[in-house]
Amino acid sequence: MAGDTYITVVGNLTADPEVRTTSNGGTVANLTIASTPRQFNRNSGQWEDGDSLFMRCSAWDSTYSPMASNIQASLTKGMRVIAQGRLVQRSYQDREGNNRTVVELRLDEIGPALTRNTAQVTRNANTGGGGSRGGFAGSNNGGYQGGASYQGGASAASAPMGRQQPAQSQQAPVQDPWSSTGSGDSFGSFGSTGEFGGSGDEPEF
Repeated sequence: MAGDTYITVVGNLTADPEVRTTSNGGTVANLTIASTPRQFNRNSGQWEDGDSLFMRCSAWDSTYSPMASNIQASLTKGMRVIAQGRLVQRSYQDREGNNRTVVELRLDEIGPALTRNTAQVTRNANTGGGGSRGGFAGSNNGGYQGGASYQGGASAASAPMGRQQPAQSQQAPVQDPWSSTGSGDSFGSFGSTGEFGGSGDEPEF
């Protein structure tokens, strides 16, 4: 959104992600990334660590993306990660009744850094009725379904020169991959308040 402050943080997790369920049924993952810059000291000829930045982060499950659950299943203490999101400020009352204000990173993406690590990715099963439309879908929803079977495509090109194909062979496939209207509303609820916990969220700590 316009006016939001987006940043990218590279660092190590200070602890295992904390996942909990809020009072309104939302699932949130909280974690802290320690980002420590390194500078080369020409006098000593060695690399030296600078002051660490400890960035508190949060991510929510939704019908579109089970991000909090994926974080819990994938990331552990000490792992080096790359995180991107927007800075948000919120206020809450602690257990003693004191008013607190915190600035945290609301995650849009996070994953292991591959400069010194390897990772094996397992894709989630499609959820929300619209996941099967994303990416290259092969012979199912979306994508190009023609190839040699497309009337007027490769089959027409293979005909001898000078011989015209019948008029009906130039028609498009009977099944139009873009004409489906059955699940087009599956993205309509994305971004609703209920999916991200709403304004009644409990404080992360």
